[in-house]
Amino acid sequence: MVRINTAAFLAFAITALAQVTPNNAGAKDVGQGNGQQFITGGCTSDADCSSACCAQVETTGLGVCSAEAASLQNGKLGCGFVDPNAEQTIADAQAQVEKQGF
Repeated sequence: MVRINTAAFLAFAITALAQVTPNNAGAKDVGQGNGQQFITGGCTSDADCSSACCAQVETTGLGVCSAEAASLQNGKLGCGFVDPNAEQTIADAQAQVEKQGF
């Protein structure tokens, strides 16, 4: 019988809840390649990010700008992500910009 103690269960639950999602406030900078995207903003490659680090989020497959030191935390798979669906990601970001009005 496998026993999972409460501390292990809580650690797993907190990790599962800590998954990163790109911040919609930076939608205008997604796919621009000009290094203007802030940390936690969406990205399609390292060129989008002011930190020069676009990390793929394991659960969603999306890119998020990250500090290199944090690029392997909270479900991120490290710097160097290049979005294979960049056209769709950029279109989704542009739709978000229209929705936000800025």
